[in-house]
Amino acid sequence: MTKRMAAKGGAGGKRKAPARASKSATPWSVADAKAHLSAVLEKARTEGPQLITRNGKETAVVVGIEEWERKTRQKGTLADFLLNSPLHGADIDLERVHCEPRDIEL
Repeated sequence: MTKRMAAKGGAGGKRKAPARASKSATPWSVADAKAHLSAVLEKARTEGPQLITRNGKETAVVVGIEEWERKTRQKGTLADFLLNSPLHGADIDLERVHCEPRDIEL
């Protein structure tokens, strides 16, 4: 077996994805993430968010669809939020400042 074949994982030519865990483990480089996209997606689904770096800088995070839906689900309307505010009915007096608009040249 040649060095090149050994680097690819033996004579079969298939290389196993590097071992990665979520959150506290080593992030995926862009090259590794591209080469092992299926593994990145599976780990995101089963283990949690997968961090991807470019040139050593944190660039992106891949998350499973369940987590994405949980994080982005709307939890009510703005009106619901304001009505449930601890300041609702606090009788706050807000005054609007009435200033003239500034002159600009067009």
